[in-house]
Amino acid sequence: MTTTDPETVREAVRERYATAARAVQDSPTEVVVGAGSGFGRELYGIDQSEQLPAAAVAASLGCGNPTMLATLEPDQVVLDLGSGGGIDVLLSARRVGPTGKVYGLDMTPEMVELAEKNRRDAGVENVEFLLGTIEDIPLPDDSVDVVISNCVINLSADKDRVLAEAHRVLRPGGLLAVSDVVLRRPISPRLQGLMALWTGCVAGALVDVDYEAKLAAAGFTDVEITPTLIHDRAALEHLAQDVEIPADIDLEATLVEMDGAVSNAFIRARA
Repeated sequence: MTTTDPETVREAVRERYATAARAVQDSPTEVVVGAGSGFGRELYGIDQSEQLPAAAVAASLGCGNPTMLATLEPDQVVLDLGSGGGIDVLLSARRVGPTGKVYGLDMTPEMVELAEKNRRDAGVENVEFLLGTIEDIPLPDDSVDVVISNCVINLSADKDRVLAEAHRVLRPGGLLAVSDVVLRRPISPRLQGLMALWTGCVAGALVDVDYEAKLAAAGFTDVEITPTLIHDRAALEHLAQDVEIPADIDLEATLVEMDGAVSNAFIRARA
């Protein structure tokens, strides 16, 4: 399926991650594959993953570990955009302590349900999971110290709105610290509209210079984009095994086009 319609993209993403949440609920000790990128699960150390319910680790579908980016302090308020099964929320909650607060925001009811179960299993109290979209964050202005996110902003068809909302809820000087998929060069419009690459966290990714420009337009300063992993042909061939490629797409030409164009990255900026 090929489209760039925002609502169609959103519903496809919602359904794919709902499927992932249901799979984890059914088999909480099995790592989910094919639901998202899952590029960055290995960036969580044993000391972190052992603190968490197995289902939170299994549902980690991100492209990095944003908790590595942010120096969280006791008493801080943190917001995780697209919190999924809650892995980054639960890790952050321990760092801000009982007097701090961490919100997890996700648009998929099944993921919110899974995350809340993981919160109870972990015995963490200073956490609240919210059902909603990252384009319309249900929190007041200037209410958050740190915004984190793990391979989710690329899934939105309205990134300007997402970044504006993140800036709105951050207090002046607050930190945006996200992991995301970033393009090192543009990919063809045909691939940008391929739904399987949208839900797989690639087609909706921004080129790095465009990401910087959108952050600046939203009011952010001190922008840093640091690639952490560049996907070569071999990596893309592996990822293609979990993507439904339409019959009219030339896989060989696609691999040539995308070789070295896709990267995981850490993005930091100040409100």
